[in-house]
Amino acid sequence: QVQLVEFGGGLVQAGGSLRLSCVVSQLIFSRCTMGWFRQAPGKEREFVAAIGRSSGATTYADSVKARFIISRDNVENTVYLQMNSLRPEDTAVYYCAASPTTIMEVTEPLMYAHWGQGTQVTVSS
Repeated sequence: QVQLVEFGGGLVQAGGSLRLSCVVSQLIFSRCTMGWFRQAPGKEREFVAAIGRSSGATTYADSVKARFIISRDNVENTVYLQMNSLRPEDTAVYYCAASPTTIMEVTEPLMYAHWGQGTQVTVSS
């Protein structure tokens, strides 16, 4: 059974940092495109960042560019999201997602077949 488990959410003051981790099992992790999405109350799930499987090419939402960094460890089957200079508007449940097949649009949630349960990130002002 495929599992994606996120760690690292919590409460942080504005300007602070958090690092999210997502451990993947029962998938050939190195062949997966990995993404991070978030969903705030009353809003649709939105793309945050993605990292390609082999080249490790990264894509970011404009709202997080220069603040967030996505990375992966293909030995530990883990994808990370380092979040710096956090803002109250970053408050959301953060989800990691995996696609074991090639996808053309990494920002589209429907392209990802597997999802974690989510981890809450709350940024206080």
